Amino acid sequence: MLPWELLATTRAPDGDTLRLFRRGGEFSIRLGDGNELMNSRLSGSEEALATLTLERLGPRPAPRMLIGGLGLGFTLRAALAMAPPEGDLVVSEVVPELADWADAHMSTVFEGCLSDPRVDLRVGDVGVEIRQNGARFDAILLDVDNGPDGLTRPGNDVLYSRAGLRAARTALTPGGVLGVWSAAPDRAFTERLSQAGFDVEAQTVRAGRTKRGVRHTVWIAVRPG
Repeated sequence: MLPWELLATTRAPDGDTLRLFRRGGEFSIRLGDGNELMNSRLSGSEEALATLTLERLGPRPAPRMLIGGLGLGFTLRAALAMAPPEGDLVVSEVVPELADWADAHMSTVFEGCLSDPRVDLRVGDVGVEIRQNGARFDAILLDVDNGPDGLTRPGNDVLYSRAGLRAARTALTPGGVLGVWSAAPDRAFTERLSQAGFDVEAQTVRAGRTKRGVRHTVWIAVRPG
């Protein structure tokens, strides 16, 4: 078996070390303690976050979407595949080096999605984008940290709190959809979504593209109206 090769290292804003590894055509982003955050072989649940959210949203002539977390680009690519030419996708990523790694090391994974004219990549906290004035987005897709049970940034907990969910609801147009990815189910989070005024459904999806392997959770939460 080929050994893992360290390609790049950076620090997240909270001080955590992130490392990019490659083994043949496989890529892995890990915390400094070795805990794997992302792997290019496991794209199924990130793609499902986009497809389930946009299927629930339904056709809109020029949907405006916010994606929290660039990751390995799987959610973005799936959203682009479903969005019309007039769509507008804002991607908020707190670690600027991830976009650099996409260009420098992982072009085969990202397949040029960051160059799509519909994409606006913004370096910063997705919570700031959500808290801007008014109902600006038809869909918000959050693939941030490990889900509601934060792993890398304690500040991410704010996104999944009652106040954070109410802010997300306010940022959505009537009938807009909030999609949330998580590594594990969380009944308390389902309840918080409901208390924040969403019509919510939790779905279990595979981490990979096969019918076997690890399962993740995607919440589809709709702002009524």
